[in-house]
Amino acid sequence: MPRPSSLPVADRWFEFRRIDDAITLIWEPHTIPLVRCNIWHVRGRDRDLMIDTGMGIASLHAAARHLFDKPVTAVATHTHLDHVGALHEFDDRIVHRAEAAYMAAPDGVLSLRAEAYGPWLAPLRATGYDVPALFVTALPHKGYDLDDYRLPGAKATRVVDDGDIVDIGSRRFEVLHLPGHSPGSIGLWEASTGTLFSGDALYDGPLIDTLAGCDIPAYVRTMERLRALPVRVVHAGHDPSFARDRHIELIDAYLDRRRPQ
Repeated sequence: MPRPSSLPVADRWFEFRRIDDAITLIWEPHTIPLVRCNIWHVRGRDRDLMIDTGMGIASLHAAARHLFDKPVTAVATHTHLDHVGALHEFDDRIVHRAEAAYMAAPDGVLSLRAEAYGPWLAPLRATGYDVPALFVTALPHKGYDLDDYRLPGAKATRVVDDGDIVDIGSRRFEVLHLPGHSPGSIGLWEASTGTLFSGDALYDGPLIDTLAGCDIPAYVRTMERLRALPVRVVHAGHDPSFARDRHIELIDAYLDRRRPQ
């Protein structure tokens, strides 16, 4: 196993890619793919959205400050550590009702070392992920101690349910409750443009549905619901964005594998 002292220090922790005039993709290149969350900044007329917040190893708010010219609402598509590490840095926080209590006081395994996750490793590797000894390939700054990693509690300032609306002035997103990957997984759906921010309910990579908190029958129902949406583009929680044809392909592949025959 590599010693933390042998890891290089990153020149910068976050990378940014402008998708269009309103959407910027942010990611942490020095995390392994398993926990390399897509962080989406969405510009609105009255406020902006930060959809997911990464691992919290370095300050997202500080790194993305140049994007902020109005108040920001941070949305947790679900509360796995790779999506909510910096949620506490934002004053306005949205979490689904089913996971709000956990987000206020996280517990369980929270580590940057794979060995801490014990029995979870085999299911993750069986899904298709490489899980090396460390979840990072560099340090955010000199002297960073991997064993100091924490997931601070972040009480939701707004708890949402299916059908609620997140309005940022020029854009309105419907909250879709999409359980299966986790009990409180949500997506944000903009019907006027056919844009879906899907979190980990759907992405173009190995979908995880066998860990604690996963629910395969619920995931099947989620996939059936997503298939019926008139999606134009999906901005997911991991891996590249994709259009409707790929959306259908990914859903059908999951349903072929998991739906009772």
